[in-house]
Amino acid sequence: MKQKFFIALALVFGLTIQSKAGDDVKIGLQIGNKAPEIAEQSVDGKELKLSSLEGKMVLIDFWASWCGPCRRENPAVVAAYKEFKDKKFKNGNGFTVFGVSLDKNKAAWEQAIQDDQLSWDYHVSDLKGWHAKYAAVYGVRGIPANFLIDGNGVIVAKNLRGAALENALEQLLK
Repeated sequence: MKQKFFIALALVFGLTIQSKAGDDVKIGLQIGNKAPEIAEQSVDGKELKLSSLEGKMVLIDFWASWCGPCRRENPAVVAAYKEFKDKKFKNGNGFTVFGVSLDKNKAAWEQAIQDDQLSWDYHVSDLKGWHAKYAAVYGVRGIPANFLIDGNGVIVAKNLRGAALENALEQLLK
């Protein structure tokens, strides 16, 4: 009887350890979920994947060139990028932005990237505006909208504006 109890206890304990290791993290949109993959065309027509940034803290930033609130928020995102791009975090080395544009006009999108000095390398769009595939996948109904993910791709914060982005990144430093 005791032997069966210890075997059962060991099995339960072993399963608990496995789930805490992060192998069973659910893909979703809530804090603690693994962010859904994004694989979309960059400004120069190459496919960029969110998963290629594994190991970094990443702000998935939904925006558009025609969105006034987005354009007013861009200086805060640029400042956070400059401040934290080379920092070490509890769960990630470096910080970058994965910009997902809801533009339809490629020239306007490219001009906004240049005008707002969005100097990170990850800008994608399917140029379908509000019908953008990943806006639907991420449940984006208003912009700006963002998701902060850690080095494992797990959502650690959402919809950070202004100083809230820098404060969240500061809290996540090593």
